[in-house]
Amino acid sequence: MDRDPRYDILFEPLEIGPVTTPNRFYQVPHCNGMGRAYPDSMIAMRGMKAAGGWGIVCTEQCDFHHSSDITPFTETRMWDDADIAYLAGMVDAVHEYGSLAGIELTHSGHDVGNMYSREVPIGPSHRPVEAYNYPGQARAMSKRDIRDYRRWHRDAALRSKRAGFDLVVVYQGHDGTVPSHFLSKRQNQRTDEYGGSLENRLRLYRELLEETKDAVGDTMGVIARFAVDEMMGSEGLEWESEGREALEMLAELPDLWDVNVSDWANDSMTSRFAPEGYQEEYVRFVKQVTSKPVSTVGRYTSPDAMVSAIRHGVVDLIGAARPSIADPFLPRKIEEGRPEDIRECIGCNICVAWDMRSAPIRCTQNPTMSEEWRKGWHPEQIAEKESESHILVVGSGPAGLEATHQLGKRGYQVTLAEARGELGGRVTRESRLPGLAAWARVRDYRLGQIQTMANVETFLESELSAEQVLEFGADHLCLATGATWRHDGVGRANRSPIQGMSRDTVLSPDDIMDGKRPAMGPVVIFDDDHYYLGGVIAELLSTEGYSVTIVTPESIVADWTQYTLEQGHIEARMKQAGITILTRRNVVRVSAGEVVVLNDLTDQEEVLPGSIVAVTMRLPNDHLYNDLMALGDAAEEAGIKSIRQIGDCYGPSLIASANYEGHRYARELDTEVDIDAVPFKREHHKLELA
Repeated sequence: MDRDPRYDILFEPLEIGPVTTPNRFYQVPHCNGMGRAYPDSMIAMRGMKAAGGWGIVCTEQCDFHHSSDITPFTETRMWDDADIAYLAGMVDAVHEYGSLAGIELTHSGHDVGNMYSREVPIGPSHRPVEAYNYPGQARAMSKRDIRDYRRWHRDAALRSKRAGFDLVVVYQGHDGTVPSHFLSKRQNQRTDEYGGSLENRLRLYRELLEETKDAVGDTMGVIARFAVDEMMGSEGLEWESEGREALEMLAELPDLWDVNVSDWANDSMTSRFAPEGYQEEYVRFVKQVTSKPVSTVGRYTSPDAMVSAIRHGVVDLIGAARPSIADPFLPRKIEEGRPEDIRECIGCNICVAWDMRSAPIRCTQNPTMSEEWRKGWHPEQIAEKESESHILVVGSGPAGLEATHQLGKRGYQVTLAEARGELGGRVTRESRLPGLAAWARVRDYRLGQIQTMANVETFLESELSAEQVLEFGADHLCLATGATWRHDGVGRANRSPIQGMSRDTVLSPDDIMDGKRPAMGPVVIFDDDHYYLGGVIAELLSTEGYSVTIVTPESIVADWTQYTLEQGHIEARMKQAGITILTRRNVVRVSAGEVVVLNDLTDQEEVLPGSIVAVTMRLPNDHLYNDLMALGDAAEEAGIKSIRQIGDCYGPSLIASANYEGHRYARELDTEVDIDAVPFKREHHKLELA
């Protein structure tokens, strides 16, 4: 197919200093939990982006000196010449497909504890280290320190040139780098030429840009990655005042302006809190003050939104991190005239969460992310079928849909049976809750693919018994029957049922999604799950007129969403909605019209009036599997070669996990799997022994 001519502008080349990008798709620097710890995995992941058509593919932050040691995070380093080899490997992987390779040189200043290098952290002023609540301090940089810092940055740029990079990103953004700390009035209390006025606070960044251009600008494009607004009002940088003035002062220095908002939690807001392209209002002014090309991010997945941003003079390139993770082949699909095949980012930040936990990133939409080298998985390619088998998939949640999609893609005959009257399982149900509409993309992408497959049949309202499954005549059974939320309070904080909690006295998230409601009046949400669902249900009931209190045993509400960068946004929205937040409290008993909680700080019981919704844990819906196992050899006698549980009915977890298990099932069908062997390649380090 030919691409739609409306999108031609996305494929026009663009000069960035001495280099030219083949199109307008810019994979901005993004962390990935692989980096220096798993370099083969990182290289293969970046190479896949280039294969998918991204004209520019960048590293994550690359720390350029041992006084910027972000341990335990695993991003790349350019501390000395020993780091050149693996970074050059990434360059080669990107160049193989004609894309430009960029490196983001970073020094995190007082944001790191230097827990591996043991160096004293540095910054513009004396202040506590901000990361990990580390009980140490950064020292204020002397003039000599600043000269050293500039030399370190220049040396790293020269090493980047030797590694073969085409672009170098001079990073001032996300309130997480030395240049951003110098620019910030909150962080910089200096009284010399590097403090005080905007010109002075911007001096270091100007010097870095000028010296980088001088060192490598003959062959490398120099990108200024710059946060124009900290979204803190007058307490921080605002685009309408100092943000704009700073851009005007430096307007023609870099070869490209990569502009965004700060900090990371604002720059990478989830779809629950910000729509596609939401940063445009903050960066729209930039092209008015510079003749250099401009890029920004905003979770762009729609080619129409991309074209609009360029046509309306907001940007020249489309920057993306999360959309390039959800679909590394997004540009290629637009170019080939099949935008309907784009696996759109849902904006859940599972990718961020895994990086925050120093592990290879995962993606709810793309189960092959981080498996390109480890398992040899390609996001668009899968082996053809190994037999003429017919597979019955029971359950159409994320695991069942992904298994059906990939089995159908392999060429197998697949029947998908769903007990309910709609497809999508928990994805469909949860996407109707406040702020989660984009999550329906998990279902919609797979249904769109399945509907084109003549070898896949789908049946609704088809709840099957073990006997009916045996009678069906399939060769393989794939059970993806999901899980159900408990009513008895058992979860992380309570290993046995809570007094008074039962199906008759407690509503669960499943009940809420089924349309059931407590009696109008006060309601207590007991959140022992600590992710998004407790807060979403609290928000839903609040909008419906309930007086809502959310109770959690943790010290903050929605504790795990710290890793998805949502916790602050969630807490702020609850406060705005008038929802009462009670932390470090556990429910001890429930009776008619009241919930008794124990305050962990005071050891005193507190009585809360109202009904209760418990968000604790789920149990697998494994009845069909157990019934089949109870029939002994009947399945084998019926010609069934395998029965396997996948997704939540095997181990309740994230939607991303269910999607991965569905994908894995389809990949492994008709292959011999050694359950005692490590199922992926491992990266081994060469030991230097005395």
